[in-house]
Amino acid sequence: MPARRTPSYLRPAPDGAPVLHLTGPVILDEQRELPEAWVVGGLIHHEKPELPHGTEVRTLRGAVVPGLADLHCHLGIGDGGGGISIEEARAQAIIDRDTGVLLVRDAGSIIDNSPLQQQGDLPRLVRSGRHLARTRRYLIGYADEVEPEDLPGAVTREAGRGDGWVKLVGDWIDREVGDLRPCWDAPTFAAAIDAAHAAGARITTHTFDEETLPLVLDAGIDCLEHATGLTPATIERAAADGVPVITTLVNVDEFETYASQGERKFPDYAAHMRRLRAGRFDRTRDALDAGVQLLVGTDSGGVLGHGIIHDELDELARAGLTASEILTAAAFAPRRFLGAPLLEDGDPADLLVLPGDPRDDHRVLRDLTHVVLGGQIVA
Repeated sequence: MPARRTPSYLRPAPDGAPVLHLTGPVILDEQRELPEAWVVGGLIHHEKPELPHGTEVRTLRGAVVPGLADLHCHLGIGDGGGGISIEEARAQAIIDRDTGVLLVRDAGSIIDNSPLQQQGDLPRLVRSGRHLARTRRYLIGYADEVEPEDLPGAVTREAGRGDGWVKLVGDWIDREVGDLRPCWDAPTFAAAIDAAHAAGARITTHTFDEETLPLVLDAGIDCLEHATGLTPATIERAAADGVPVITTLVNVDEFETYASQGERKFPDYAAHMRRLRAGRFDRTRDALDAGVQLLVGTDSGGVLGHGIIHDELDELARAGLTASEILTAAAFAPRRFLGAPLLEDGDPADLLVLPGDPRDDHRVLRDLTHVVLGGQIVA
């Protein structure tokens, strides 16, 4: 397998970025913090740099953390489904940014949203191209729909369109059966995942159903979206293989709506979705306790609106995660997973200034004092 491509989402520091003095604590990761730091030329510095005489320095008081990440977000899908203009996608990105999300992995978009990567006031964006789904086995109009024999070629194509990620729809309702079922068999999953890896990309899959997880884990999947079908056996397997789960608990909470909509025609599906929703908190806590890495995603775009990152963090708290565990899932771990900067010396200054310490109470992350992106105060 060739080396993974580095996502091309980093931008140069903007001209005219101010000099900022961060009074701290500056929380670098789970173990380290600094009493203060400085931002010069759009980059963070752990020690005070030499500045020309008379340089204006703005002081920002409060706890500092890296910008939050949303690893399951859709920029370019409208609230009612369907593609929207790049200007409307920009507005979605601004809504997310102003809640503290400064890093997005787009988990499939109907439009080409790559122009957003060039706009320095928007979250840094890692793209997955367009969803790949089985014909007539997904939301109408959202995905490129293909048959099994065409899936590896489609994966190769989307690997070239994105930033080292491909998004596959692994299961959906099978109307002939009347319940959730995997969309592909084991050899097809394996061929798709092999094609992504051969192209130097990683591949993730939407999955609600229990039966899909052994198939994709056997095939070497890199990431799991939603993963509502986790069982003790597949939790153990995901932990052992180092395969993370993107949480999307705000979406899972909507399963009652989906069940009610399908109950008349598909009662087995409705009962299944209700069971998955009822077990969401225990399953999430069990996965974390077993060593599965949880990474925050919201599934914003389409069914759910943007700007809901803090609703997702509240759901994680209901699942029993501590404030420190939530901060890891929302900021530190997603950045490490994507190879994105944290707040090391010389990194881009993508950070949040807060009135309190989010390691004591995750709700402090709602009360942003400043949002700094590339050294610029943007909110």
